[in-house]
Order: sequence, then C-alpha cells, then structure tokens
Amino acid sequence: MFDFGIVTNWIDELLNGFMPSWLATTVECALVGVMLLVMYSLLAIFYIFYERKVCAWFQCRLGPMRVGPWGVLQVFADVIKILLKELITLWNTDRLLFALAPYLVIVASFLVFACLPWGKGLQVIDFNVGVFFMMAASSLGVIGILLAGWSSNSKYTLIGAMRSGAQMISYELSIGLAMLCIVCLAGTMSVSGIVEAQADGWFLFRGHIPAVIAFIIYLIAATAETNRGPFDLPEAEHELTAGYHTEYSGIHFGFFYLAEYLNLFIVSGIASLLFLGGWMPFHVPGWDGFNAIMDYVPSVVWFLGKAVLVSFIIIWFKWSFPRVRIDQMLALEWRYLMPIGLCNLVIMALVVSMQWYF
Repeated sequence: MFDFGIVTNWIDELLNGFMPSWLATTVECALVGVMLLVMYSLLAIFYIFYERKVCAWFQCRLGPMRVGPWGVLQVFADVIKILLKELITLWNTDRLLFALAPYLVIVASFLVFACLPWGKGLQVIDFNVGVFFMMAASSLGVIGILLAGWSSNSKYTLIGAMRSGAQMISYELSIGLAMLCIVCLAGTMSVSGIVEAQADGWFLFRGHIPAVIAFIIYLIAATAETNRGPFDLPEAEHELTAGYHTEYSGIHFGFFYLAEYLNLFIVSGIASLLFLGGWMPFHVPGWDGFNAIMDYVPSVVWFLGKAVLVSFIIIWFKWSFPRVRIDQMLALEWRYLMPIGLCNLVIMALVVSMQWYF
C-alpha cells in the first residue's frame, strides 16, 4: 500500500532546501490549512447532496433533479444563496455572543476534522492521546450551541439550546465508553496506533461480542450527539421552529448547517477508524492473493468508503424512525446505554486480560 508519508517528506525537504526552517514550517502550515478548508467544504457539499438523494430513495422519489445533471449543482446554488443572504441582528440580543456562537461551533468541528488520519502517512498531527483530544475538542461545540440559544433572546432558541446541551452532554458518556472499549483492546490512545493495530483484522470482528456491542452503542450515541433524527429534538420544527439557530441568517446559519453535516462525517470517520480499520484494507487470513489485490486500493479510498458507509447507516436511522420525546431520549441514555456501556467495558477488559480476542 502506498505511503503518503513519502510525498509529505519530499515536500518538507523541498521547502527546507531553499528557505529558512521557520518559513518552511509556516508555508507547510498554510498549505495544510488550505487543504483542510477545501476538503471541509467539498465534503459538506457532498454530504448535503448525498443525504438528499438517500432520503429521496427511501421515500420513493428522485430528490433534486433540476439544477445541473441529476441535480448535482443544486447544492452549489444553495451555497451561493446562503452567501448572498443578509446578516440580520435582532434587537435585545447579546451581539457579541450572538456573532461568536456559530464560529465556536465550526471551530470545534474543524479541530476534530483535522485529527482524522485519511490514509497511510496522511495525517496532520498524531497525538499519543489522540482519542482523548478528539473527545475534548468535540465537546466544545455544545458551548457555541448554548451561546446561540441564550444570546438570541428567544424562548424557542433557549429551549432548543437547553435540549441540545442536555442531549450532547449525556450521550458523550456512551460515546466515551464505546471508544474506551477499543482503547482497551488496542492498548493505545493514538489514533494511528489504533488503525495500525487492525492490520491483521478489524476490531469489529476481532473483539468478539464486546466490540459489536460497543459499535452499536457508538452508532446510537453518535446519532444523538449530532442532533440527527430520531434525536433531532433541539430542532423540532413543530415545537421550536428551528431550535437554537432560529434567529440566524446568511452565513451564520450556514455555519451551523455546515457543522451539522461535517459532524456526520466526523462521527462516521471515527467509527471507521476505531471499529473498521480506518484506512486499512480488508484482509482475510490465508488469502494472500486476495489480500494483495486489496492492498492496491489506495488507503484514502478505504477510509472514505467506510466513512460513507457508516454515514448511510446513520442517515437510515433518521428516515426510518419517528422523533422520540425528550424523556424517552434521556431515558435511553441513562437507563440503558450507559449501564450497558459500563458493563461492556468491564467485559472487554476481561477479554483483553484473558487474551480471548482473535
């Protein structure tokens, strides 16, 4: 499998060959930032179109078809429309916090996005506590949501923000427990280390029943963490108009919209990294010819393919189940998911200590 570290090292040596090290580092950081921004925008556009088409397929219709061939330019038209919209600031709002909230949400999303390893040797930075950093960075988004709801000076936005805060903080516990199961199995909190530990088999298959339970808990909790149906209570249209971002317009609303779809990719990407081997190809022990063919597929394709597959499952949830009540949503976490997650973590620790995994 091709190692993208060869390309990145060549660029580093090229820049350091004709400019000072501090300037080369600055240029590299700028290039990485531009690439992340481009990928962030392209993935958001893809996911908006992807969900519209998947939703249409579930509902036996075509989805957007008029703008461009098969409607592929509809998302670009919507982006232009949002960029041209007027930014409206209402009276009696906290103007500073009202303007700051969408940027906090997008920065929190971008921090986690930057930590994902896209392929072999293709990662911006690799912390030895990468899993812990991703959990901490993703938790910052709830601050922006709470500020948006409170600073808008509207009862609908405040109720939506409080619902979102309660929901995100609650389900972060189950996500953390599911991730700890994999950390226990891999023996490291480094994201690249977890991926490399799955070279001989993905943890979803090697970790026995505890890994499967952790994967199911993660999918349910990640769906709730991203405020997607059937857990989209913070944005319940028939109750709260649009929830915490009701009073936002233009690019500020676009930031919330963008972060929602990128969070869908982020939780799907983390699931693929922890349970499905990340950029590792699918190998079958003893099938050397088949494994050699799988190695020819670029690692970036493996990662993106797995992330899109997990995203399809989460989108499937949204368009298959009705919206739950707030008490049902919290009861699911505190009465069921968290106790099961705690017991599952103990079982995983027992499996690892007794070396019962494959």
